[in-house]
Amino acid sequence: MLPGETLRQLLGLICGLHVCNTYVGQAYRIFGPSMFPTFNATDDIVLVERFSTRFQKVKAGDIVMAVSPEDPALVVCKRLLAVEGDNFTVLPEPLSEDVAKQVLIPKGHVWLQGDNPSNSRDSRHYGPVPYALLQGKVCLRIWPPFYWGKF
Repeated sequence: MLPGETLRQLLGLICGLHVCNTYVGQAYRIFGPSMFPTFNATDDIVLVERFSTRFQKVKAGDIVMAVSPEDPALVVCKRLLAVEGDNFTVLPEPLSEDVAKQVLIPKGHVWLQGDNPSNSRDSRHYGPVPYALLQGKVCLRIWPPFYWGKF
């Protein structure tokens, strides 16, 4: 194989990977206890597809990856509990004296919460999340192998 051909193939591979990561999906490593027991606190790897969020096909109950509204350098894994137009009851944090309150999810926003409420920083702290921050829907756990499966 000629050096020019190798370079062309390498550039094609890099471009193909970029297109797949940007428009199709990618793998993410889950870190932190906010989604326990659904995911382990470390070392779970999930496959995230981008079509559902790009075409607004996510619904309550889906697990999604989103850019953190508090730290744009951080991508978080949360469960989507409500979409725009939903009236959602926000339950107080465990061991809190707060009372439940109703929230109307505004247009272009969703409500995200972790499955482990006592160890999750989520919409209960920063409110509804702009839909544009959603990165994709978790569709498959690929690591560890003995927990492999679809969502």
